[in-house]
Amino acid sequence: MNTIERLGDRLIEEAMLMNASDIHFVPKIDEAMVQFRLDSDLYEKHKLSKDTCDRLISHFKFMAGMDIGERRRPQNGALTVVNRNMTINLRLSTLPTAYQESLVIRILLDQVHHPLSQLSLFPQTTKRLLSLLKHSHGLIIFTGPTGSGKTTTLYSLLHESKKLFNRNIITLEDPIEKKSNDVLQVQINEKAGITYATGLKAILRHDPDIIMVGEIRDSETATIAIRAALTGHLVLSTMHTRDSKGAIYRLLEFGASLQEVEQTLIAIAAQRLIDLVCPYCEGKCTPLCKKLRHTRRAGVYEILYGKALSSALKEAKGEHSEYHYQKLRDVIKKGIALGYLYPDSLERWSYHDKEK
Repeated sequence: MNTIERLGDRLIEEAMLMNASDIHFVPKIDEAMVQFRLDSDLYEKHKLSKDTCDRLISHFKFMAGMDIGERRRPQNGALTVVNRNMTINLRLSTLPTAYQESLVIRILLDQVHHPLSQLSLFPQTTKRLLSLLKHSHGLIIFTGPTGSGKTTTLYSLLHESKKLFNRNIITLEDPIEKKSNDVLQVQINEKAGITYATGLKAILRHDPDIIMVGEIRDSETATIAIRAALTGHLVLSTMHTRDSKGAIYRLLEFGASLQEVEQTLIAIAAQRLIDLVCPYCEGKCTPLCKKLRHTRRAGVYEILYGKALSSALKEAKGEHSEYHYQKLRDVIKKGIALGYLYPDSLERWSYHDKEK
């Protein structure tokens, strides 16, 4: 094993020991920096020469089956490694910059699923989410920015549903983020002819109870998700919107009719993953303390369902409708008041509501 291989293995091991979620290779004018992401913060870990960083990036690209000679366009790749008897899935993303190529490695532990009880800051939210899975058909959407824990929530719900109701669950993802023995997972592969459209047609013939569509990102995936929900299946998916109400308008933008949305939509949950107040550190938690703490973040949810969802749909039609539900700001304020969350969480993770 040469020096670069040893350095690459050591960085992966260090990230694992620190419970980091991402490794960033950031090129500078005269050198390069290695940063680890712990929760929502980035910490500088190492400084490397530009030549060492370049060789290290080429090593990871080669391992992931990427084109090591191509540095002028972004690339994505994935590989699986075994470290300390643990199977680790790595997702790689390269980006050409003004100085050199940058690389970000996302670390995903195989077969590690968070219990449903540990997801939400408030237990009643977990019960409400689980109750939504009792529906036999319809569409449930989870919204939030990248890194807000949507995939973790989805898989925790799917595993709980499998355990409690013994449902046949099939996922359609691009890419598969967390491998699981409890659900059938289908990887989108356009070169092999497996698109969202063809994949869903095949899934519908496979007698599923629950279908998870990785992300509603365009008109095609929106049509697919709604069509599956209309044919008598429970469909779970994700979307990027600012709040839960925004998902209705996003579906309409993607070409879904308001009647289809009314017929299929069961609930929309907007979520954020927020740092919990450290009981040991004054102020922000240190990287060493984060490494030792088992639970460092919790999800907060804004769930739009029932009468509030019906009223939001009426509003989308242009009809006047007054309704109240617990918004993200309200949940975060409650967490701050009870001492669970840092005071700056409100401005960082929510937006100003004009009504307030």
